[in-house]
Amino acid sequence: MLKTETPAAIHTELDQYPTAELVNALVDDQFAAVEAVRAAAPLLAAAVAAALPRIQAGGRIVYVGAGTSGRLGVLDSVELYPTFSWPKERAIALLAGGHGAMFVAVEGAEDDRAQGARDLVAVEVGRNDVVLLLAASGATPYVLGALHAARAAGALTVGFANNPQAPVVLEAEIGVTLDTGAELISGSTRLKAGTSQKIALNTFSSALMVRLNKVYGNLMVDLKASNAKLVLRAVSLTRFATGADEAAARAVLEQCDFHVKVAIVALKNQISVDAARALLDTSHGSVRQALT
Repeated sequence: MLKTETPAAIHTELDQYPTAELVNALVDDQFAAVEAVRAAAPLLAAAVAAALPRIQAGGRIVYVGAGTSGRLGVLDSVELYPTFSWPKERAIALLAGGHGAMFVAVEGAEDDRAQGARDLVAVEVGRNDVVLLLAASGATPYVLGALHAARAAGALTVGFANNPQAPVVLEAEIGVTLDTGAELISGSTRLKAGTSQKIALNTFSSALMVRLNKVYGNLMVDLKASNAKLVLRAVSLTRFATGADEAAARAVLEQCDFHVKVAIVALKNQISVDAARALLDTSHGSVRQALT
């Protein structure tokens, strides 16, 4: 039996706990997710290093999964645009059962290995693409079908599973095992297995974006200011990085469509927005290089 499906040896009378004790038990069990990702950190670092040259060459990040795992892939893909201005067409999420499965479970979709391959082929994956394959069990047919199609296309494949020696880990170019063990509610991998996948994906994509010069220091300087909250955040980040007052920061941001990177370089170097853009272009988008 898979570790994620094995009944937990602790909290065997969970249904009889007082509510406060029940909640504490569920929360405490989540710490195992952090430990599992921490143990896999070297493999995540290897995945980032392998992905970077392909992404720099114009590749895309493609997420593949079913159920909770697939929805977590969708979530990570969607958040890259507002957070890092990552082009929407370069973050693709394939979910067993299609877009509708994001909201309503499509029974049996995860068992269709051929459909996983067809969906992967349909988005024309190539050698510069990075395909992230997510399955708590590590043996979801839909995901394995996509994995083999991705390998045939020459893409970098990174497999994530919550069971040791799982096929998706063994057959991907880089396999990341997030060994979270038995779930507190037996077999419910939406609990700590899902949490570990969320942390791992968040870590992978964020580290990759840092390496792509989307971050200056620890500041999110390449966000897309697409709503009022993010406009205010752009002003705050610019002020923090430059020491400018609100009026000065906003004035420069308004000249560059609230692109924080450009505003920082323009203000700190005391140059025009166009000159700041040119410096960033020649420094591959690195604020630090543009300032020196």
